[in-house]
Amino acid sequence: MIYQRLWLVFVATMIMLGLSVAHAAGPVETSVFAVQGVAADVTDKDVATAKNKALFEVQMKAIVMLAQRLGNETFAAEIAKLEPKDVLPLLKSLSIEEEGTGPGHYIGKFTVRFIPAKVERLFESYGVTVVSEQATPMLVLPIWKAAEGAQLWEENLWRTAWLNLHAEQSLVPLIIPIGDLEDTAAITAQDVLNLDPIKLEALRRRYGTRTVLVAIAEPAEGNGVRAMMNAESELGKITFDKIYTADPPTLESSAALAAARFHAVMVDKYRSDKTRARQVSAEASVSHSIPVTVPFASPSEWNAVRSRILSSPGIIGVDVSTLAADGAVIRLMYVGELQVVQASMQGTGLQMSQIGGNWVIQSQL
Repeated sequence: MIYQRLWLVFVATMIMLGLSVAHAAGPVETSVFAVQGVAADVTDKDVATAKNKALFEVQMKAIVMLAQRLGNETFAAEIAKLEPKDVLPLLKSLSIEEEGTGPGHYIGKFTVRFIPAKVERLFESYGVTVVSEQATPMLVLPIWKAAEGAQLWEENLWRTAWLNLHAEQSLVPLIIPIGDLEDTAAITAQDVLNLDPIKLEALRRRYGTRTVLVAIAEPAEGNGVRAMMNAESELGKITFDKIYTADPPTLESSAALAAARFHAVMVDKYRSDKTRARQVSAEASVSHSIPVTVPFASPSEWNAVRSRILSSPGIIGVDVSTLAADGAVIRLMYVGELQVVQASMQGTGLQMSQIGGNWVIQSQL
């Protein structure tokens, strides 16, 4: 009964928003508020009831996955306590990637998209500030060094590990080539290992990324996987060369662990950089003021110097404390570091220096 009531609310919400449940199509999404590959496997009295339950299950799964992506496991555990009625208003759209049915059985995979502003408000109510600005997407070419040779397009555990990350919508979006005829004709595993610049550039252009990362892996002792990457990216230099062994150890689980660790390090680096940038921006936005003497020979010179002071980067105001025939004492208001302000004034023909313990601004023109 509860699912029937929620289903009516769900349908009404979708109609009101002008949205529908439809099969996904088109290019890979990179929205941080979209969650792809959300699986459902539900059994009930009939297919319709099972599908209805599945639609609610994937929403709950998706919001928890989003909390893991934008927060951490502890935060995701709190979000998992929400009721479907709390999550439904956050929904933007839901697309079926694939589905199958049997007697009273529904299996599907979905892309769930949430409304950014509503998700941000919800997460902030838990004290989690959302970093929603994504890094520039990067193309990853996973090379598996098997006994029979290097594999790029063949179905193998290393390629599968990267595909299963579903990292297209993460803070650091990773695009894995689809491996169609155009891809396989464009470049081979050996071309990638040789870092063929022309072929790599052609593939980069096809997927519209700025960076191509080559991730190489091979079996290691004890069903571990040795994973390697050495590349320059917009996150800086990325260097990995480590053996990962899952518990329990299988090649498939070790490969999945290695790919997840690679991506986690990238996300942590990006978050750290964004946090540092916000701190610098916040510090730069704090205004300061100091008294400064400005000597001049005439009112016209004063007007010219004052205009140049105000046009200097970092200066946000000039308050005149005293004004005489040969000079003025002002309160100079600025943001950022004083040394940066001094340097910026030089670009407008002014010299700012300390004379006898007092700050003085003089024209150099």
